Amino acid sequence: MKFYLGTHQPQWLERTEIPLFISEKRLETRKAPPRARGSWALDSGGFSQLSQYASWPVGSERMYVQHVGNYQRTIGGLEWAAPQDWMCEPFMVAKTGLSIAEHQRRTVENYLTLRELDDSLPFIPVLQGWERDDYLRCIDLYDRYGVRLAGRVGIGTVCRRQGTIEAERIVRRIHAELPAAQLHVFGAKISGLARYADAVATADSMAWSYHARHRPPMAGHTHKSCANCLPFAAAWYHDVAHRDMAPFIQSSWLDIPA
Repeated sequence: MKFYLGTHQPQWLERTEIPLFISEKRLETRKAPPRARGSWALDSGGFSQLSQYASWPVGSERMYVQHVGNYQRTIGGLEWAAPQDWMCEPFMVAKTGLSIAEHQRRTVENYLTLRELDDSLPFIPVLQGWERDDYLRCIDLYDRYGVRLAGRVGIGTVCRRQGTIEAERIVRRIHAELPAAQLHVFGAKISGLARYADAVATADSMAWSYHARHRPPMAGHTHKSCANCLPFAAAWYHDVAHRDMAPFIQSSWLDIPA
């Protein structure tokens, strides 16, 4: 399983070869893009966008495609980019006033629009839902639109439930339904990966920052906490990336409350 270190510090792209996961919201305003030393993936910033505005701006697809194209050319190392998807947490559905089915339709149609605008860019399809059957309906929706779900496929709206049996059941059922897909789990918790690491190909996490905020800084560091600290994040990443998932179910300094 490939693990991406989530960060809100785009400049880390030129400071480390660790695979990074970065939000479009952090990159879009930068005048001088960094040059990546390693591989990375792009989050569209959908959770922040919908939480604040309950919608995507009309016509934003063209701008997003332009941005992703620029990142691919100027930053380099971009492996894939998430679409402008619509999360399906109950509070998010209440925020938009739309149904889960409508969020799914808009997610699928956005992916298709991005691909139509520039099919050379590495946009991936993302499954959205809340209950397990919602995700199966989303798979069917992609099929009705003529999209064969193979290669990288994201699983959305599970990050707040990843330490639960419910999340494991969702991920494993999708894995069974899409054997040709390389599943990516957004916002992974270590306690979640311990349950279903064998069913996913990639995951990302910013749990290191949460952990750093609740403990003293590393020895020799003068800042208040290491929540924005690359050495702390790198140590956390290497401990996650180079160990089997099974030990994470036990208590250690990496454990994050489910």
